[in-house]
Amino acid sequence: MEIGFYPGCSLKGTSLEYNESVITLAKAFDIELVELNDWNCCGATAAHSMDRELSLSLVARILALAEQQGFEEIVVPCASCYNRLSTVQYELAQDTKLLDKIVDIIKMPYFGNVKILNVVQFIEKYVQDNLAAKVVHPFRHEVACYYGCLLVRPHKILQFDQLEDPQSMDKLMTMIGATSIDWAFKTECCGAGLSVSRTDLVGRLSGNILKDADDRGAKALVVACPMCHSNLDMRRPAINSYLNKSIDIPILYITQAIGLAIGLTPKDLGLDRHFVLINLKD
Repeated sequence: MEIGFYPGCSLKGTSLEYNESVITLAKAFDIELVELNDWNCCGATAAHSMDRELSLSLVARILALAEQQGFEEIVVPCASCYNRLSTVQYELAQDTKLLDKIVDIIKMPYFGNVKILNVVQFIEKYVQDNLAAKVVHPFRHEVACYYGCLLVRPHKILQFDQLEDPQSMDKLMTMIGATSIDWAFKTECCGAGLSVSRTDLVGRLSGNILKDADDRGAKALVVACPMCHSNLDMRRPAINSYLNKSIDIPILYITQAIGLAIGLTPKDLGLDRHFVLINLKD
């Protein structure tokens, strides 16, 4: 089976391990993710605050390419990219005059009929039914599933999971043997794109997230966003400075956690690229 795949900039740069784990997990379930040819940046996270027409055009071109290349669905693992693609598709569907203007800018036909799947939706649709049978190393640990800001908001547009207490990743982690904890920060902001300009704020916001997970006994945080992963993993010095203590909870992509459970190797899943390395022993 072949499905369209939009990696976005992060998965080709700072989050190579996410790219590796998504593709490797798909192959384990006989799915080939076919990367869109000639894709461009979607403009996340700031383009829409700088130039609306440009931000709409960047996304419309991506979706038009997917249509041209014959894909009915595309998998978009980055939560920021998924949010931007879904939001622009929605906005263009609501305003025919705006749609005509954007089509004129990109000089490509665009119909808005491609289904956009985030990584959790992809797993639910194409992996979940056969997941239990493939688990060989149950993930027998308490985990905190962290959804962040962009995977479920704005709910009116995305229509994915619950807004305040999403459960989709929790259910998947339970399927591979983990215990998903009930905690208070699963949709709080990690600091997002302020990672470089205001590392102190990222340290505080991400520190609160990690502290709550640690206080409740989580042995790992599970995410589906490269920006969330980067802040929670890479900014650990700023986090530990804010908390005035060291927290060594590893941050795993949902694809990495599932991959470990079905017997994929840490190297294939890119786990050696993390700043805080996983060391979960049964």
